[in-house]
Amino acid sequence: MSTTRKLWLGLAALLVASFAVLLWVGSVVHQQAPPLPTAVVTGDGQTLYTKADVEEGRQVWQSIGGQQLGSIWGHGALLAPDWSADWLHRESMAMLELLSRDAGLGPYDSLTAQQQAPLKARVQEELRTNTWDAASNTITVSALRAHAMEAVAAHYMSLFGNDPATHKLREGYAMRENTVAEMEHRREVTAFFWWTSWAAATQRPNEAMSYTQNWPYEPLAGNTPTSTSFLWSVFSILFMIFGIGLLGWHHARQVSHEPLPTVPAHDPLTEFKATPSMKATGKYFWTVLGLFLAQILLGATTAHYQVEGQQAYGFALANYLPYSLTRTWHTELAVLWIATAWLATGLYIAPLISGHEPK
Repeated sequence: MSTTRKLWLGLAALLVASFAVLLWVGSVVHQQAPPLPTAVVTGDGQTLYTKADVEEGRQVWQSIGGQQLGSIWGHGALLAPDWSADWLHRESMAMLELLSRDAGLGPYDSLTAQQQAPLKARVQEELRTNTWDAASNTITVSALRAHAMEAVAAHYMSLFGNDPATHKLREGYAMRENTVAEMEHRREVTAFFWWTSWAAATQRPNEAMSYTQNWPYEPLAGNTPTSTSFLWSVFSILFMIFGIGLLGWHHARQVSHEPLPTVPAHDPLTEFKATPSMKATGKYFWTVLGLFLAQILLGATTAHYQVEGQQAYGFALANYLPYSLTRTWHTELAVLWIATAWLATGLYIAPLISGHEPK
């Protein structure tokens, strides 16, 4: 069997195995996805959020940039926080504060480690216990948690508006004023953030880890890395090293079996004359240049937001070109100019390689 045939068979086997694993993992993720409840209710029957609130909140969050402004479940972030982690921490602290004051102990931060320990255990139990009822498709929360949720929701309602109390935080997150203009949309965003934090800390049925495998990290909620996470992390690194070693071995084996290529006496690229079709690709390269310069400009603007937050040398740039937009298009333009350059180069060198001038 020829070497080329072996390589094609190896590539085919790798693609089949890779896509088989992807399809299997995709089906497992779909089957084990956290439930989206019809309603989130308190013990006395008060409805805090509905399924429509969570779904609308997701759409509002996506409309303001999604993962380009903070993140969900630990992807992205950069300036603004991971909202699921941020909500989870704020809700944990709110419950700790409520428990401490209800017990007459004063502010939570003023307590000793021995006084804090039972409060932490109570909060961790609240967050990790799965109260989702499959029959009614509802999640029930205690009065304690409902009060904590109300406090955290008020913070986000302020943050995504133009409340002066959270202005400094918006600057730090590079968020424009009135990021979410309508009050009802802000409330729906809090529903979505809460659901993502609930899934991040709540244990799966009959398992000792959350729906997101204890991610993001939050010790107050018992979110610490699982042994499975460590196992697969180590396996992925070893698998990558094995793959690199296999490629190195194949290259060394080929070099020893094949003669080295002969270097031409003259560089063929210095002796050709551009044909009409090659000259016609100029418009593509000018487009590449324009896209590349635009990407540089948006990249510099995105980086500058880390310095001034909402402004550029005193000008309120975030009102016209918000951070989430500059970051999004800084990434997208790279895809566009690379693809255009690839296409243009292929069209340019085709006559040179083939010796045929297309019409």
